[in-house]
Amino acid sequence: MIGSLSGVVAAVGEDTALIEVGGVGYVVQAGGRTLARLQVGAPARVYVETHVREDAIRLFGFASEEERAWFAHLQTIPGVGAKVALGILDAMPPEALTDAIALQDKAAFARANGVGPKLAARLATELTGKGGPKGFIGLGAPPRAASAGAPAANGARAEAVSALVNLGIDQSSAARAVASAAKQFEADAPAPELIRAALKEVSR
Repeated sequence: MIGSLSGVVAAVGEDTALIEVGGVGYVVQAGGRTLARLQVGAPARVYVETHVREDAIRLFGFASEEERAWFAHLQTIPGVGAKVALGILDAMPPEALTDAIALQDKAAFARANGVGPKLAARLATELTGKGGPKGFIGLGAPPRAASAGAPAANGARAEAVSALVNLGIDQSSAARAVASAAKQFEADAPAPELIRAALKEVSR
């Protein structure tokens, strides 16, 4: 099982990249955002999800371990295969995906290629109950916490969610309130401001 590749980018195609590692070229399928970061001739590291089938071994590459973990997690939802999962991650980076789940934002999921209204509704509801992805999502950083209700965010958002939970608000509602409050700020807000805005969301 291949978990990551570190090498030189030999070629970049429409939906694949060729990464040369120690004289061996690996064909890696990836989404548009990941491919846009790769430059031919430049060193690169991609995190890999390996799919083994009877007739083929396919490597899916991502710019971060967090994206790789979400790619695998999205496919636990019926109707979501590798192509759709890549489309979702192209439309929504992990933080936006976390917000969409917390807010059960069907419209956000529907903006991804290959996601129709029914699948968008299923993603919004079923991912909320599954919690966050499993795996090495905290690689190189403190592990992210995931609840049974909704995945938590890092930094100020995690602090805000924790503060609301400590005030007696359930985890899912706290995550939803913080995600909604975060949309009021143009940039990342410090935890105290997020907490105040989230408390207003809860009281509505």
